[in-house]
Amino acid sequence: MCCSDCQDVSGVSAASVEDHAAHVRELLQPMTNRTAESVTVADAVGRVAHTDVASPVDLPLFENSQMDGYAVRAADIASVPAVLRVVGTVAAGGAHDRTLQPGTALKIMTGAPVPDGADAIVPVENTTSDGDDVTINVSREAGEYIRQQGSDVRRGMVLVRAGQLLAPRHVAVLAAVGLSHVDVVSRPRVAVITTGAELVDAGSDLQPGQIYDSNGITLAAHLRANGADVVAVLRSSDDPEVFRGVLASAVTAADLVITSGGVSKGDFEVVKDALEPMGGTFGSVRMQPGGPQGTAVVDGVPVLNFPGNPVSTVVSFVVFARDIVREAAGLSPLPKHTVPLKNSIDSIRGKRQFLRGSVQDGHVSLVAGPGSHLVAAMAWADVLVDVPADVTALDAGTEVSVVAL
Repeated sequence: MCCSDCQDVSGVSAASVEDHAAHVRELLQPMTNRTAESVTVADAVGRVAHTDVASPVDLPLFENSQMDGYAVRAADIASVPAVLRVVGTVAAGGAHDRTLQPGTALKIMTGAPVPDGADAIVPVENTTSDGDDVTINVSREAGEYIRQQGSDVRRGMVLVRAGQLLAPRHVAVLAAVGLSHVDVVSRPRVAVITTGAELVDAGSDLQPGQIYDSNGITLAAHLRANGADVVAVLRSSDDPEVFRGVLASAVTAADLVITSGGVSKGDFEVVKDALEPMGGTFGSVRMQPGGPQGTAVVDGVPVLNFPGNPVSTVVSFVVFARDIVREAAGLSPLPKHTVPLKNSIDSIRGKRQFLRGSVQDGHVSLVAGPGSHLVAAMAWADVLVDVPADVTALDAGTEVSVVAL
């Protein structure tokens, strides 16, 4: 925790959002030095190219027919109708090993290689078949309906640049030139640990005092959506010894561990109780929601400790971890921009507010109050409205900074 000399509204020493964000970035910066890994082209969607990717071949690979029809010599059909003898058929995937002679034609399918001696394709619609003969009713110039080798891609042409986020359209061209694998930026491996004796899996029968564990699923979803490889989603009770065992398992598989819950000032703050003796630091950040925060390094692996209220967990990830996780995955940060308020709002002096909002018709409206337990509003919001700590009220029409969710 990077603390400043300032205090929050309760008089407790607290860090600014900027200070804590800088501390987290310093802690996680080594994670951004990513190496390349090879993945199959079929699995490359959503990954980031590590280097430029050049084509190893021409595309088309060879001259081929653009239409179902007849391969001919253009000189033979300069005057129409012209009757030619059909001497064979060339199918896609096949070939004709003899040179086409004057006065003859080969029936040819779309994509089939153009035989030697032929220099035009006549679509079947322009012909009349009669046994072994075909009548050509429309003349064609040399080159018509022939796809030339390399007319789409030349060998050595760069198809994908380093840093390109690979979409299905990129996969299509990589597969078309015969690449089975591509080097991509390796993803940061992240483990998630939720804490609390009250947590149970969705679908379980709830006992008195129990709640469903949404934070593990939610954090994993946010991490995956921002380029991380989630290697584990774990849960611990409120027993520090149990938590240390769960954490030991997590750090062996991850570049980063994110915990949820157990960081405040209650009697069962398992994360704080376990990590403070191991050098972890905990304190308050002047923000709402998400004030209690902690950081640690365990066996060389950074550990970010977020509060357990569901909204606080998400806001903490968005404000402190999302950009650097995206950077580690080779992705650009999500843009921040300003939008006018649709209605006036009030805020708490001394704490930077991250309020849930929805942007419609060029204005942003709040969708709920500041409470960190109001989970449903997170689903209705598409931005966080960033209100500075020294602001207590904003009028309708005021431009505010918003952070995309």
